[in-house]
Amino acid sequence: MAVKLNAQKREDLAKSATNEIRNSGRIPAIVYGKNKDPKTVSVDSVDLVKTVRDEGRNAIISLQVEGSDSVDVMLHDYQIDPIKDDLLHADFYIVNMSEEMDVEVSLRLDGESKGEKEGGVLQQPFYEIQVRAKPSDIPEEIVVDVSELDVNDSLSVSDLKVTGNYEFLDDPDTTIASVVPPTAEEDLETDTDEDAEPEVIKEKNEAEE
Repeated sequence: MAVKLNAQKREDLAKSATNEIRNSGRIPAIVYGKNKDPKTVSVDSVDLVKTVRDEGRNAIISLQVEGSDSVDVMLHDYQIDPIKDDLLHADFYIVNMSEEMDVEVSLRLDGESKGEKEGGVLQQPFYEIQVRAKPSDIPEEIVVDVSELDVNDSLSVSDLKVTGNYEFLDDPDTTIASVVPPTAEEDLETDTDEDAEPEVIKEKNEAEE
């Protein structure tokens, strides 16, 4: 069942009006879809964050725009202030509940593997997986039990169990989890002449992206 979210029409697209919307605790947004004219609206920032947190990134939202009929949408994209971490803008895509669509779903590894208990390291190359399903059949997340994985074991997309009306789109041979042997500690001790002068090492700071 779709969760409800109210929206207000936004006709004044001037920067001053947009800032006023954000200062009031709302965020500007756009609603669009296949063969649909885009509409500019605004939604309550707290309500949207709560909806996504409680229902998941791929939740079906019944968006009630003032003066119009409600439409079923999904949060397609959003912008966040890199400094304040506030929501700045949201894109809502109108979905057809009877048509399949392709989305990314969170991939979560569950349990402690046998290999980890023996000192191995669990690796997860991907944190999302491509799924095709009708909007109401999109899973909130895909949970993978890794408890039986031993050192040098791995799981791929083909090992995943489908528990609903959806299909995986990624290459079946794509590795989603593996347990690798622990990295051998490097021997930092070297044979040096007691009278040798110490080496001066200059550290170079690497810029972080």
